[in-house]
Amino acid sequence: MNKLKLIRLIEIAVVMACSLLSAVPAHAMELIAKPDSELGSLQGAPTDESKKLKTMSLAELGSIQVVTESKELTEIWNTPSAMFVLTAEDIRRSGVTNIPDALRLVPGVDVARVNGDRNWVVVIRGLSDQYSKYVQVLIDGRSIYTPLFGGVFWTIDNVMLENIDRIEVLRGPGGTIWGSDAVNGVINIITKNAADTQGTLVSTGGGSTDHNTEDIRYGSKSRGWSYRMDVFGFFRGAEYHQMGQPDYDGSRFGQAGFSAAWSAARDQVTVQGDIYLGHLGDAQTISSFTPPAIFTSYGPTDTHGGDLLTHWRHQQKDGGDVSLQASWAYDYRIGSNFQETRNTFDVDFLGRMKPIWHQQFTYGAGMRISPSSTTQTAATLGFSPANKTDALYSGFLQEELHFIPNKLSVTTGIKLEHNSYTGFEYQPNGRLLFTPSPHSTAWLGVSRAVRIPDRVDDDLNDYIYGTTLPPVDIWAQIVGNKDLRAERLTAYELGYRTLVGKKLYFDFAGFHNAYHDLIATTALKIVPTPTPPLPPTALLIQEQFVNGIHGNTDGGEIGPDWRPTSWWQLKAAYSYLHVHLGDQKGFTDTTTLTTLHGSSPNNQVVVRSLIDLPRHFEFDTMVRYVGELPAQTVPRYTTADIHAGWHDVPVKFLGFSHLDFSVVGQNLLQPHHVEFGVAPGPNVGIKRGVYAKLVVWSK
Repeated sequence: MNKLKLIRLIEIAVVMACSLLSAVPAHAMELIAKPDSELGSLQGAPTDESKKLKTMSLAELGSIQVVTESKELTEIWNTPSAMFVLTAEDIRRSGVTNIPDALRLVPGVDVARVNGDRNWVVVIRGLSDQYSKYVQVLIDGRSIYTPLFGGVFWTIDNVMLENIDRIEVLRGPGGTIWGSDAVNGVINIITKNAADTQGTLVSTGGGSTDHNTEDIRYGSKSRGWSYRMDVFGFFRGAEYHQMGQPDYDGSRFGQAGFSAAWSAARDQVTVQGDIYLGHLGDAQTISSFTPPAIFTSYGPTDTHGGDLLTHWRHQQKDGGDVSLQASWAYDYRIGSNFQETRNTFDVDFLGRMKPIWHQQFTYGAGMRISPSSTTQTAATLGFSPANKTDALYSGFLQEELHFIPNKLSVTTGIKLEHNSYTGFEYQPNGRLLFTPSPHSTAWLGVSRAVRIPDRVDDDLNDYIYGTTLPPVDIWAQIVGNKDLRAERLTAYELGYRTLVGKKLYFDFAGFHNAYHDLIATTALKIVPTPTPPLPPTALLIQEQFVNGIHGNTDGGEIGPDWRPTSWWQLKAAYSYLHVHLGDQKGFTDTTTLTTLHGSSPNNQVVVRSLIDLPRHFEFDTMVRYVGELPAQTVPRYTTADIHAGWHDVPVKFLGFSHLDFSVVGQNLLQPHHVEFGVAPGPNVGIKRGVYAKLVVWSK
């Protein structure tokens, strides 16, 4: 890292400190989860989660192990990255009903509900859009990033909340480990080991907007295998719509799944799978050729699919280990604008050699094949070609050198890939870790990451009707570009985490991200006499995706976790972001630049208070502040949630032994508020809500 970059990161820290003192009253985060198994698979290991979290000190919680940073179990203190762990206990006590809502608790993560449950914004460190296209999202190490639109469809890639062990969030590039599209961060949703979900669990809930949620889970053991089966679903009502707009965004969704685990002295095997079915409220702007017109369709998106994953890990006698993971996923969706069927086959191999002297060498290889087919449901929108197979092949090497054991280490690595869109790509990474004491860590990092184009960027063919100036009809056509380059990021970051005494944990991370070749749209040419399907009297303006934008984002996150007493805990998260992007040489664009500059908040704050009271009673509050989004016509807002209830109450009822009951107030400070823009408009207001939930289980 050169001196100017280091000075810039120090300036970020000063700006954040001034912001905290002068404007925003709170800051920060938390960094806790539960230990994984000794073998360290990508799935959680069997433990008694709630008991451990109530008895572990902050020092012990800071020593938990994570896998997302390196695909190997690593203590937080030995992680040279901005790593955050959201535990099952955090999720439960927040009172949320879905994963995106839970991610609001993570510093540096911007979450916005666009309308009902179909569209979400979940981004890390800026460049917001509806599909998380700069974030790699995983479920137990299986990527759910789709090559169709380059992002995540959060509603259909779902996990039963009671099955989540933890969510690990890596803020910053993860391309060396996880490959293309892990540009601004990685979110890894890790489910509990089947051995940790024995017995029967039933959950039911409902409220003013989350009308109904139902979860059923059963776990047992047989012939050395631990297994579980589960079924869950929800029915969510529409959000607030202005007069004249229908309540189109209600959704229904159901999913069934299983997980089985087996372990021996040196081997660990996991097999799991799911099937799902969804009916998701939607709105799309559609154009028609005959007659020339543009209208809003409120037809739903119907979807179904499933996945299967198996993971094997073997620990070698010499201290090394190897693992192999293979998965298959099938997704089908049809809406008012198009239909897609996609299969994804993914194989990932990882090897870790025996530690030699003060070094550790890790290597791996992967392959992802994803054939898809599309069918037009609107005559004006399609993909060319209609059928396509996306392929990606990769290998990676990583070396960890401990110059001073337990004090100073350097990690270097590189991912080499070949993909169907841009060919060969490389993603190197270098990190310096300094641990002056057992409970203090400082790090510096330099990384390169890429996002490859998707099918929309490459193959889209979309006609949009504009207006009529007799005798001419004016149309626009957006066409894909098969000569696009990968979007590139070079990231510089520094961070520090420490335990102050026994009651305060503190975490800081600052970053400077330099982007090149970001994709935008530009006017290609005017066609005065277009060819069919347009009549020769029409005027056609063609637009195309191009690599046209570069620039920087700067910012950072601060996260304290304070436990003044054994029964009261205060957590906070403050995130600061500054976006400075411009046109590359030879390119002129205003629309994309305006959108990128004005779609991510400069400041975000989350403050949480968690109180344990006698007789198993809990009372938790959360206040959130989010800065304005001028490009989305979203003013800044502050809102609050309250969670109150009884946890882990012993009962004797129909064979169940424990009970939870909670009442949650959501978005309480106003009847409704807008969180992100939507097309077609007008923007949708996210309602104030009340939700109650009952959970009973046997162990």
